[in-house]
Amino acid sequence: MPNPMEFWLFLPQMRLTLDQLVERARAAEAAGFAGVAGMDHLTPPLAESQPMFEGMITNTWLASQTETLRVGSLVLCDSFRHPAVLAREAVTLDHASGGRFELGIGWGSVADELGTFGVGSQEAKVRLGRLRESLEIMTALWTGEPLDYEGEHFSLHGAQQVPGPVGHIPIVIGGAGKGTMRLVAEHADWWNVHTHIVDKLEEHGLAQRGPHPDDGRRKRVSITPAGLAAHDLGVKAARPAMDALRARFGDADFATALPFLSALRAWLDENR
Repeated sequence: MPNPMEFWLFLPQMRLTLDQLVERARAAEAAGFAGVAGMDHLTPPLAESQPMFEGMITNTWLASQTETLRVGSLVLCDSFRHPAVLAREAVTLDHASGGRFELGIGWGSVADELGTFGVGSQEAKVRLGRLRESLEIMTALWTGEPLDYEGEHFSLHGAQQVPGPVGHIPIVIGGAGKGTMRLVAEHADWWNVHTHIVDKLEEHGLAQRGPHPDDGRRKRVSITPAGLAAHDLGVKAARPAMDALRARFGDADFATALPFLSALRAWLDENR
């Protein structure tokens, strides 16, 4: 029986050159990680003077430099891109990577950033509504059928995009507010959550079924423990998070992560 757990490396594309990002992605692939995920900001939060690369282009580059590793972001900010543009980008990366792209998206974790750059609204209700429309538009465009859409934020008339995805592009939605959780239930394959709020899974009924009740799929949960970013890969840092998750989901083999982390740390130590 396949292990029900998989492990990704959170690899923020800041303070690293593109060559260094590739080195770490290849190390993660060699260590057995399923994928790598970057971040999506117009400037690094609380580190505005530090260098950073754009998320989707970085994903494309890392996919081109690896063979099996899946790529994505935790998570793209909806306000940065028109949904028709992001839908086209996602399908292009999906084809270029052989189906290894996963679309992580949210309505933005740093409201001040939107004001600084004049991108969209800083009001939570507005951003949540925009994200809902973006998800509806992207999934409709991926069918390849003409789309007429009238919303508060977007209006499309006879819009059509082909080709569609290679198969199914998994959607990852980050956040835990009530409005966000409704979008998770309706649209997401994965719910991305930090360890301190995993209890909301049962609270919002997501432990039962995924967004398509008739197909029998269960909702999958992407859990981001603190201390598992690329700059802090030691087993010592990972163990408390793994212990907490094991206590919360006792039937999962969280110890599987520890060999991955050890192998990745060893590879980086040998190839500095």
